[in-house]
Amino acid sequence: MTATTLVDGGFTAPVFQSQAVFRLVMDAMAQPGLIVDVGWPVQAPAPLEPAAAAFLATLADYDTPVWFEDRGAHAAVSWLTFHTGAAVTKDPSTASFSILSPKSPVDSWSTFAMGTLSYPDRSATLLLPVESLRGGTPRRIRGPGIETVATIAPCGLPDGFAEAMAHNAARFPLGFDLLLICGSELLALPRTTRLVEA
Repeated sequence: MTATTLVDGGFTAPVFQSQAVFRLVMDAMAQPGLIVDVGWPVQAPAPLEPAAAAFLATLADYDTPVWFEDRGAHAAVSWLTFHTGAAVTKDPSTASFSILSPKSPVDSWSTFAMGTLSYPDRSATLLLPVESLRGGTPRRIRGPGIETVATIAPCGLPDGFAEAMAHNAARFPLGFDLLLICGSELLALPRTTRLVEA
């Protein structure tokens, strides 16, 4: 990743492109389980998947610290700080957005900000890369934004995923929000969403 690419890899039409990405992300959050494709409005270095990069380019700024689980993500860190002004933190508990590694150990997810009873919105959004958002073991979900029940089938979830999501649900109204990322697509599982038995 060259310096020129770091400079040129952001939105070419920032207002219109960021608005488009924001609408898609909000659609995904409002309809858990819905897969949305945000396209390739930005070009970021690994390990940032296109959807994660577009999300951060839209929502990250100087007031939203970002944490990378991959300690070798130096080019991605440089790209992020250049294009968004966001601070990159070494302390996961202070991060607004956390970029996880594939198969991230779920035992560590309890270290992320969960909000407080007075300010439940002061919690982290986790971005987890997966192999695919389709074709995996079907999992049923319920919650706001789902009329009765929806089914998701991502491939490449980390071990203990169901248990971690159950623990997160038990914290409500506290807890993290989760975005599953694959390429330019994402699927949202807000803290209000529950995995249910088949």
